[in-house]
Amino acid sequence: MDLRLKFNEDVVNYEKMRPTYVEELFQDVIRYADLNPRMKALEVGIGTGQATLPFLNVGCEMTAIELGENLAKFSAEKFSEFPHFNVIQSDFESVRLEPEQYDCIYSATAFHWIPQEIGYPKVHQLLRRGGILALFWNRPFPAQKDDLHEAMQYIYAKYMPFSKEPTPHTEQKSLEMVYTLEQYGFIDVNFKIYHQTRTFDAPSYVALLNTYSDHRSLPEEQRMGLEREMIEAINHYGGKIELHDTIDLYLARKP
Repeated sequence: MDLRLKFNEDVVNYEKMRPTYVEELFQDVIRYADLNPRMKALEVGIGTGQATLPFLNVGCEMTAIELGENLAKFSAEKFSEFPHFNVIQSDFESVRLEPEQYDCIYSATAFHWIPQEIGYPKVHQLLRRGGILALFWNRPFPAQKDDLHEAMQYIYAKYMPFSKEPTPHTEQKSLEMVYTLEQYGFIDVNFKIYHQTRTFDAPSYVALLNTYSDHRSLPEEQRMGLEREMIEAINHYGGKIELHDTIDLYLARKP
């Protein structure tokens, strides 16, 4: 099964638990693209619209692409008050759109699902000359490596031995992304990194886990065991867990 479809299974929880992005990021994108109501924007992988409203508020004509049928319906209803907004339910790889139609294309924690050799040439083709590509990701990481962190890693190793412990985002990784965008013909490429912190109790942390495709794809007995032990560990070590979010933004222009 395509793991991307796992996001489509519990839309309400996804809407509630997935993080939004810092306001500064949206302002940086809007300013870089000089967005205004006369422009057209495209969002790739809208989900439930955690990164959509700031662009709609600019007043530009917006189209969103979303693979999940339930997610697409949810977002269409969520933003139905905006007359110049529509959602196309499709994967980005096969959707048919007119070339050189968009002034801004952006994607929030979604573009990594698209094969690089398909995604980058396609957005390049869809952008008008001088159009802007904005890609950004939220990368959560435990606030500190304490006893709770060690207990959680033991639980993950027990129930998800194939998974890798997340590592902090580095400037070197951002520079590699800049190089990739330049290799696909984009110019004026730059990046910026933002930070935020979120705090969860045990039930809300498990609810967050249920928005991740690798967790949702576990056999039910295995998933329930992981969630039970995770709740026990968090409650044993004070009942709270902090995640530090690193949000990396890449801005590029089509020549």
